[in-house]
Amino acid sequence: MAQPINQSPRFALRPLALLAALACASFTGVQAQTAGAPVQIVAAGPALKEVVISGSRSEQNPDDLPMSIDVINARALEEGQVRDIRDAVRELPNLSVTRSPARFSLASGSTGREQNAGFNIRGLDGNRVLMMVDGIRLPRSYVFSANAFGRDYLDMGLLQRIEVVRGATSALYGSDGMAGLVNFITVEPENFLKDGKTLGGQVSAGYDGDDHGKRLGATVAGRVNDTVQWLVSGSVNRARELDNMGTNDASNADRTLPNPQKDQGGALLAKVVLTPGGGQRHAFTVEHVDKTSDYELLTARSKPPLAATSTLSSHSSTDMQRSRATWEGSWRLNAGFADDVKATLSFQDAHSREYAFEDRNTAADRVRDVTYDERSWQANVQGSKVLRTGGNWVQKITYGIDHSSAKVTNLQDGVTPPVGETFPLKRFPDTTETSTALYVQDEIVNGPWSVTPGVRFDTFRIKADQSGFGAQAVSLSGNATSPKLGLLYRATDAWSVFGNYAAGFRAPNAGQVNAFFENPVSNYKTVPNGNLKPEKSQNFEIGVRGRMDALSIEAAAFTGRYKDFIEDLRQVGGTGAPGNPLVFQSVNIGRVKLNGFEVKGDVRWGNVAGGQLSTPFAYGQTRGRDTATGKPVNTVDPSRLTAGLRYDTSAFMVRLDMTHAAAKKAEDVTLATGSTQYLTPSYTVLDLSGQWRIRKDLRLNAGIYNLTDKKHWRWADVRGLAANASFIDAYSQPGRNVRVSLVADF
Repeated sequence: MAQPINQSPRFALRPLALLAALACASFTGVQAQTAGAPVQIVAAGPALKEVVISGSRSEQNPDDLPMSIDVINARALEEGQVRDIRDAVRELPNLSVTRSPARFSLASGSTGREQNAGFNIRGLDGNRVLMMVDGIRLPRSYVFSANAFGRDYLDMGLLQRIEVVRGATSALYGSDGMAGLVNFITVEPENFLKDGKTLGGQVSAGYDGDDHGKRLGATVAGRVNDTVQWLVSGSVNRARELDNMGTNDASNADRTLPNPQKDQGGALLAKVVLTPGGGQRHAFTVEHVDKTSDYELLTARSKPPLAATSTLSSHSSTDMQRSRATWEGSWRLNAGFADDVKATLSFQDAHSREYAFEDRNTAADRVRDVTYDERSWQANVQGSKVLRTGGNWVQKITYGIDHSSAKVTNLQDGVTPPVGETFPLKRFPDTTETSTALYVQDEIVNGPWSVTPGVRFDTFRIKADQSGFGAQAVSLSGNATSPKLGLLYRATDAWSVFGNYAAGFRAPNAGQVNAFFENPVSNYKTVPNGNLKPEKSQNFEIGVRGRMDALSIEAAAFTGRYKDFIEDLRQVGGTGAPGNPLVFQSVNIGRVKLNGFEVKGDVRWGNVAGGQLSTPFAYGQTRGRDTATGKPVNTVDPSRLTAGLRYDTSAFMVRLDMTHAAAKKAEDVTLATGSTQYLTPSYTVLDLSGQWRIRKDLRLNAGIYNLTDKKHWRWADVRGLAANASFIDAYSQPGRNVRVSLVADF
């Protein structure tokens, strides 16, 4: 029997023990003092002013931005016990994260391999959504045949907030920002050093019932003097498979219970912030995230009668690691060309690995060992200048240059390759992707009016390394101009109207340009395409905001037109007969139109029995069509409504939340000839949660989720699942489950 190839090493320093010791030491130092954490506990009332950076590349009140933007702050992250990117967007309209159950085999099927695959914003997902941490691009997802690598290279315990910008952001951030932007902002020393403290921090521990997860985190921050601050933050977690409401415990494809799974992860963040005076600030950041999952693939086992190649057992593991080092500098110049200058330089190394072992009946056992790596340098220099031209006219001009360079590699190795193949092999050649861009934005304010034009010019190049690659690789270069225009009118102190136009684009990536695979025995192959064009979009949005004592509300309607979508590995020739193999290639396809609207806000009912009563709510709906064929776009989620009742006092908070999702209708799905699709029924789920503020520096969070134990399915998870599949329950969501966490500041 073939033996598994050595898997990636686990955490050599046993961070669980180290963090436990740090947590115990921190708890010992907890005193009844003013909290130093970034969570501010107040009774429900008019929302505190947030400051965001993602909408304009500078700090700004989101209500002053002519676009839809969501902020999930530290308080919401803690109260909601957010433990991954899927939890983060559960209350946001027109947003979702796909997570299908792990039901794959060694050589076929990618269902669930990528776990939390990435974000869907207004009907677009995958690499069309730009994900960043502290303004640094995160690795992209990669899918080829049975292999799939997701984008969840993050740990929620390191964050102070998440910013979500809907619609194209290419004018400010370049390629990949065609559908929107999700920016994860990590904690700063100043979050824990309020009121002149020289040492502060936070420790937390939590349990999640839906995957039996255990989490432990600790942060320590200090101030050496007026010039130097520092921070160290870390977290570890252990979990099992995500529960569902299946009941079939069979060890074959009929199984509906989850496959056994063990997850472990750890993260570390370290920062040093220098403020030497004269308007200077320098921040040095080191971040490392490591996640591992081990699967026992019971669903991959063969049913009797057994053939020679029947699978007796199969095991798999996935590893995701990301390391980052970043320097951010800023200077207050008050010069003629700029009031402020900022610069960023960052190095990031991301590694993903999928390993699978298959014990077959009498045929040779098989091993697959696949890696995908991105190693990148990213740099930015940005200036801003405020001009006052007389009267009520004020302008803020922001301009800068971005540059990035990434080395992208992949490798497949293993034991017992398919007939017609040899190991090791590459699905695309080692590739260097570079881009350079100039951008400028001018915010012009005159009384109640703000007009914000902007434009970005990008050049990109995809350079393939031919050495060691089995096909003739091609290189590709191009450029794109992305204009934008925003308009904001402040009708009164409480009401404002906004609208914006933005062009977007997404350059093809290495795997799309040079995907290559050939099996002459099975008569099929994939071939490179040096003629791929960038995907392009035109996005329009109009909305209204109201900010009153008893009501905060925002509504927006949007439409997006997209062309030259890239479809991966479409059949472009051949019949599959000997001498005429099937030919697959990534190609540009037709046009897509997406439109919809969303409403979100909070109703504050006032004081009730010594506490504040409020109702947060959100509703989103999107529709999409391929304008060339008139057929619907399958990545569009059904409409979803969330509404809650929240009661808040200085001592505790309790809330009851309802989520209602509409059914997926047959007329909203495009099917391949002869295929069927499982259509998710509508569902309503209730969640009960709360927070007990034991002391000013100690909080207990608890929640019962899916309170009524409702069996339900999410459309994002079941796309492609046949209507008559015997294992539909395997895709159901967890039943009633409990979460609890304890957070202490010091």
